[in-house]
Amino acid sequence: MLAASAAGSTQLCLSRRLFAADDLDVLSFVIVSDTHLGRNNNASAEKNWRKAIDEINQQPGDFVLHLGDVVDSGRESQYPFYADTRKLLNKPIHEIPGNHDPVDLFKKYVTAETDRSVDYGGARFILFNNAHRDSHDGFIEGEQLAWLETQFADAAEKDLRIVVCCHVPIHTNKNPDRGWYVKPDNGQKEFYELLTHYTDRTLAIMHGHFHNGIRGWRDHGQTVETLFPSICYNQNRGLTDRIAAGKATGFFVDELRPGYVLAELGKGKLTLRYKPLAADQHGTYAAEWS
Repeated sequence: MLAASAAGSTQLCLSRRLFAADDLDVLSFVIVSDTHLGRNNNASAEKNWRKAIDEINQQPGDFVLHLGDVVDSGRESQYPFYADTRKLLNKPIHEIPGNHDPVDLFKKYVTAETDRSVDYGGARFILFNNAHRDSHDGFIEGEQLAWLETQFADAAEKDLRIVVCCHVPIHTNKNPDRGWYVKPDNGQKEFYELLTHYTDRTLAIMHGHFHNGIRGWRDHGQTVETLFPSICYNQNRGLTDRIAAGKATGFFVDELRPGYVLAELGKGKLTLRYKPLAADQHGTYAAEWS
């Protein structure tokens, strides 16, 4: 069951188990996205990021995922600030570029490898760059598809479960969603063909980019495809009412304050707890698959 709750209310969004995670020991980690440092040429985004760091350091979790758009509009001056502040985290952090992140600057200030994987416990997190600076859509290049196939096959050989992380969603989304995704001609078709060979171990595909809180779908086998909230700002697209009215598919957690997500994965479920910045426990939303 997936449930969202706040201040005593409960909202059902999805009900399924992650069977492939039955034998996986629980991993605890934090997911942040779309910090957009420098947005509007003021310090608001930087203050939110510093606040998030202070909170994350007090939260459980073995590591942090950053799902892209570290800076806003390619502002090079913000990367040294990010490089300094990420050192304040008491957990390792693994980032991927977003469409606001020029790849050369990202490699210079954040990490030299934008396509890589990290293993924690019984899971492999595959992180790759599918964003272009000149488009809101996503792109999975031929060389990346070959690399992904190698990563999937190696994870299977080592009996690791798989979580894929890239900034732009791969799942087709149209109105009322933004319509930004990896189009069939840009690698979507080949990616989902690859996924069919590994649906028994691919637990989740994680993205940022949309600034619409926790939003996602589950219509490619057991794999959960989820978009995560922005620390900088989120926007209301009326998804709660439209999903309820059958005008949109998938699931949505109705919380749009700037925030991050506390995640637990293992023992047959994925648990996502939305943590708005500076909100206490009673102001969080919890989303759980079991």
